Amino acid sequence: MPSSAEDLVKLLDLESIDVNLFRGTQPDTMLQRVFGGQVAAQALVAAVRTVEPHLSVHSLHSYFLRPGDPSVPIVYDVETLRDGRSFSTRRVVARQHGRPIYFLTASFQVAEEGFEHQDVMPDVPAPADSPDMGEMFRKRAPEKAEEWLKEWAALELRWVGDSRPGGEIPSDERPSQSRLWIRVSGRLDDDPLTHQAAFTYASDMTLLGSSLVPHGVTVSSKNMQSASLDHTIWFHRPFRADEWLLYDQASPSASGARGLAIGRVFTEDGTLVATVAQEGLVRKRD
Repeated sequence: MPSSAEDLVKLLDLESIDVNLFRGTQPDTMLQRVFGGQVAAQALVAAVRTVEPHLSVHSLHSYFLRPGDPSVPIVYDVETLRDGRSFSTRRVVARQHGRPIYFLTASFQVAEEGFEHQDVMPDVPAPADSPDMGEMFRKRAPEKAEEWLKEWAALELRWVGDSRPGGEIPSDERPSQSRLWIRVSGRLDDDPLTHQAAFTYASDMTLLGSSLVPHGVTVSSKNMQSASLDHTIWFHRPFRADEWLLYDQASPSASGARGLAIGRVFTEDGTLVATVAQEGLVRKRD
């Protein structure tokens, strides 16, 4: 996986191979399938490359269809669904080996003024007062820590807490919650797309795990089979992915071997900049 902010930007910079047709490279990884955040971020970049510069993405909705092969490039085919005065819509099909592995629909809008309100950010410790998740892994699972740190070196994560028994977050009304601070490890350029794509990449990393908080397992537990099924992001306000973002995650329901997770994304000053939703497979295996 990308080992720095520079490597992450290179990974998300697609090659144009024909009109509305792009190709994405693969990073050096020990993962057996393409990371979902990677294909989502690359598909978003492909869609943005086909709209006018004055339009900004405000939402994406997507489905993971097949596991991606990390040994070959991914081809992104963009279809123009609509170009209106205020909104434009694109559909992206990601393909490998001649088969679709991922579908994304993205909507773009001309900037305009409107009503304003937002949720209040939870009262949480600042990033500087929150433990580094890499150091936590070194203490809890030293045999796996170096592999984890190498795979996710382009990102910094600080643990805030969760709602497991004895955890940092009360579980009376919402039993399945987790919170962390996240940012790209290094400075990015000022292009809003760079920050939206970088966050899209990071947004798939921890979200599904919040659906397992009260059950005493994680997505990497030996008796678990887990996979992202879909992924949605609404972009509310501008932000920088290289500055700390609070990822406030909660799972309102788990049933039928599926977990639903919703994340609110706040800047340090309390501005709500995005909302993320995902349903995933969380199947317990004997």
